[in-house]
Amino acid sequence: MKGKKYQGFSLIEILVVVALIIILATITIVAINPAKNFRDSRNAERSAEVSELLNAITQYTSEEGNNIADFGTITSCTTGTSNIGSGTGEIDLETLLVDEYIVEIPVDPSVDAATSTDTGYDICITDSGRIQIDAPLAEEKTITVKR
Repeated sequence: MKGKKYQGFSLIEILVVVALIIILATITIVAINPAKNFRDSRNAERSAEVSELLNAITQYTSEEGNNIADFGTITSCTTGTSNIGSGTGEIDLETLLVDEYIVEIPVDPSVDAATSTDTGYDICITDSGRIQIDAPLAEEKTITVKR
């Protein structure tokens, strides 16, 4: 009687293949780094929205007869910032900017727009009279644009 000939893979071969798949999957996940990609995507959105707000304000103030005081009392950057929003004590840009200069006032991706009057963005005036818009909720560092 001859020895039996087994067909299929041995346990060692299966374990080696599974280990290789795990190593490749780990390398792929580390290389892709979805958390960093999501963070970068949210920050890119914030940067675009801050620039969009500043462009709308600049367009408004460049027209004859319009000035920054029309928005209310905006804090000096040396003493702090004013929140942009529609709540009490916030700078409401919507009434003067929406439809003519901007489609809508953007809201930070981390703010629930349905329940909050604050957009998550701040505005202030620099010592030299320039307008500065900040995204303080940005991940890693505050996004700031001034003109």
